[in-house]
Amino acid sequence: MNLLNKFKDPKLCLNILAQIRAEINGEFRFMEVCGTHTMAIFQSGIRTLLPEQIVHLSGPGCPVCVTHDREIAAYLALSEKDLVIATFGDLIKVPGPGGRNLKMAQAEGARIKVVYSAFDALQIALENPDDKVVFLGVGFETTAPTVAAVIRMAREQGVGNFSVLSFHKLVPPALKALATDQQITVNGLLLPGHVSTIIGLEPYLFLAQEYKMPSVIGGFEPLDILQAILIMIRQKNQGQVEVVNNYKRVVSDKGNARAMEIMYDVFVTCDALWRGLGVIPDSGLAVRKQYQDFDASVVHDQKLPQVEEIPGCKCGEVLKGLISPDRCPLYGTRCTPARPVGPCMVSTEGSCAAYYKYRL
Repeated sequence: MNLLNKFKDPKLCLNILAQIRAEINGEFRFMEVCGTHTMAIFQSGIRTLLPEQIVHLSGPGCPVCVTHDREIAAYLALSEKDLVIATFGDLIKVPGPGGRNLKMAQAEGARIKVVYSAFDALQIALENPDDKVVFLGVGFETTAPTVAAVIRMAREQGVGNFSVLSFHKLVPPALKALATDQQITVNGLLLPGHVSTIIGLEPYLFLAQEYKMPSVIGGFEPLDILQAILIMIRQKNQGQVEVVNNYKRVVSDKGNARAMEIMYDVFVTCDALWRGLGVIPDSGLAVRKQYQDFDASVVHDQKLPQVEEIPGCKCGEVLKGLISPDRCPLYGTRCTPARPVGPCMVSTEGSCAAYYKYRL
């Protein structure tokens, strides 16, 4: 028996929906902060079942979507050098300056390999000792510990032809930027389940303590999401705000201490660029000096180029929840999954791609 089936049980979901309808009091705007939640909400049809007073917003929870134009430009610049570039599949289609992406660079002769993990990239380096291999490090706290572990492995094994260009980002600082942005009106946050398995509950506590923001760590099944929404509504109604871990079957309140130890052994926090949010202090992860032999920004002297924003693209506003994807002038016309202009239409976890797929 699949234990997850009970989290999809229609009767249980309808029961929670009835409670939501009974307890909703005025407009309630919630934002999910995970790309997997984005797809789960659209795929399950939850949006069509919720009362009209509930407004669902998609936040900056897709790592490919929040990768900045300047970071894409840096990747493209690396691809022009005599290197092997190892990258996750979604990243290869993200447009950079002039609409150019890594897929185009690959077609023009750049040596770009799609991998499933940083371990795969290290294996390429081991199998091709005469080539210099650069892994493009994107993602949040979910993937950063494994990349850190691979860097440590490379040093232990004396692999001299492997490095990482780290543009990893941290979720809590982005949530603080959202909470302090006067343009954004959000009544509750559905916190990311995957990231939370690593960082636990404590890094989110400021949301309740400083900003009185109902916040719930939730799973990805329909019942998980509906329960999280009900908890947030009750907190707002009762005026008793706290951060709740409603995904205890996976997330420990204390997180994964070993993963965090490895991550911060290799990486140090730094200011980082986020698409739509700009520079957020201490929201990125840079390779520490003691590991600089594996830092592609040092080894290959790769800086962030200055670039112009993509004309007409409103991915930044979408990521902040200021507009829905269909309000972007490019959506569904110049920008489609087959020919994406912005990153939110590229990634399978992007809100524009979800909107388009489910034709909302």
